[in-house]
Amino acid sequence: MNLQITSRPSWLVGLGVGAIVAPALIALFFLGERIAGLPFLPFDVFDAIARTLPGGVITFGIDRMIDVLTLLGLGANLDTAAKTAEHIIGIVTFAILLIVLVGALFGLLNRLNAPYKRVALASIVWGAMVGGLLVLLSLAINRSATAEITLQIVWILLLMVGWGMVLGNVYQALCQLAPVEGVPKVKVESIDRRQFLVRLGGATAAVTVLGTGLAEFLNLTGGGDEPQSVGTPDEMLVDGKGNPMPNANDPLQAALGTRREYTPVAEHYRIDISSLPPSIDGDTYQLPIGGEVENPVTLSLADIRALPSIESFITMSCISNRIGGNLISTTKWTGVPFKEIINLVKPKEGVVSVMITGADEFDEFVSYDLLQSDERIMLAYEWDDKPLATRNGFPLRVHVPDRYGMKQPKWITNIEFVTRKGEGYWVRRGWSEEAIVNSTSVIDTVAADAVFKRGGQYFVPMGGIAWAGAKGISKVEVRVNEGQWQEARLRAPLSDRTWVIWRYDWAFAEGTQRVEVRCYNGEGELQTDQVNSPRPDGATGIHSKNATLSAANLEGV
Repeated sequence: MNLQITSRPSWLVGLGVGAIVAPALIALFFLGERIAGLPFLPFDVFDAIARTLPGGVITFGIDRMIDVLTLLGLGANLDTAAKTAEHIIGIVTFAILLIVLVGALFGLLNRLNAPYKRVALASIVWGAMVGGLLVLLSLAINRSATAEITLQIVWILLLMVGWGMVLGNVYQALCQLAPVEGVPKVKVESIDRRQFLVRLGGATAAVTVLGTGLAEFLNLTGGGDEPQSVGTPDEMLVDGKGNPMPNANDPLQAALGTRREYTPVAEHYRIDISSLPPSIDGDTYQLPIGGEVENPVTLSLADIRALPSIESFITMSCISNRIGGNLISTTKWTGVPFKEIINLVKPKEGVVSVMITGADEFDEFVSYDLLQSDERIMLAYEWDDKPLATRNGFPLRVHVPDRYGMKQPKWITNIEFVTRKGEGYWVRRGWSEEAIVNSTSVIDTVAADAVFKRGGQYFVPMGGIAWAGAKGISKVEVRVNEGQWQEARLRAPLSDRTWVIWRYDWAFAEGTQRVEVRCYNGEGELQTDQVNSPRPDGATGIHSKNATLSAANLEGV
């Protein structure tokens, strides 16, 4: 075509084009992830950024996100809401990256004064270059994709080259053209840029809706591997084998509105560093255990399950859980005592720590002395008598009593005995080195709708949980309106490592009541009333709740 460019779209126009095209490209990546287990690039980019940022920046971002979610009233399911927010941030971040890249491409084409005929090729090369970088990033970060590596590479390059081709065509369409002097004239038709961009927006919107809609349809009809919530509406009465809970005969009934004593696995809190959980094939899983040992081994999941096992009801909490937060859950764990691993590999003299690494590249160092002395430490492969779900760490995770979840890697892929004391993933980012749990007590309910009458007096039940790790709970006290502390009744715990359900029946009085709770651990030590934020050693302080009671609560009693 014997034409020359007389006017080119600016880089600002390129930003607008990028904003129009980005949703369609993201939708296609989403479709690939849902249909064929291909990488979803927005999450890979977000995870790469999150793992590069300094710990203080990450913590600030987490804190502000929790503040916003709490302000929006989404604190009841904070882990789910936080993960959704994380996904949204990842998608928005990737979209912004694409927009900037398109603006840069348009600016580069203008600066180079690229001939009309070369624009398409230059844009394709640009797409291929960006695609190549994204391939390298995805291969380094992504652990959730299940497609073959070759297919992942081809998929990313294909989409990004196609993206570049579209951008080249759009750039050409937005150029103003004129015949080249000295050559036979050809007819030149100009286009309305605004009308063209509207048509482009309509086309990309159609691709976006089609891609995301089809992906969601396939995801909904394809099912999943997550366990379903079981049990009665108010309480789980049996474990995964159908056996009654250890405290099934305890006469104390929880106050109406108290959380379930045993958390359904599907509702167990989940906090981790990956946007999507790593996907590991249990049939081909191999766990290398080596380092400074006399007998390094590589164990399959069947090998691990064949070793002697232990089981226990366990409460675990996230170190970033705030006072009264819900990032704490209780379920039944089954696994191999870590001492069995020690006996198997025979560590050499001088071993100081064991470095445990997960498929998500989360790592932690556990003291060798602790592993030798505490027979409760286990490599768990079941929750509630069922294999770990993918989201909960399949095929293997570690449990270390009295420690927050930040010290307990999931999706374990490597165990190494080392002669040094190292810092794990979150320790390197400024969090606690020991991460020993703090005693905490929580008011779940002031059951104004469950007022009862006894001896001519009306009472309102109050209840919640208390937890002090493996130290247990010896006493819980409640006070109302800064009065005297009164001892609550305790339900027998599921084990010496779970929270305790407490209940206190308070003499009814109308008005707004301020209720506070505190606990003593199994050694008689009172929880601190000093207020500390979660970072770096876990939150401390007294939980309180305001409740308004009125005569209407007495109707029908």
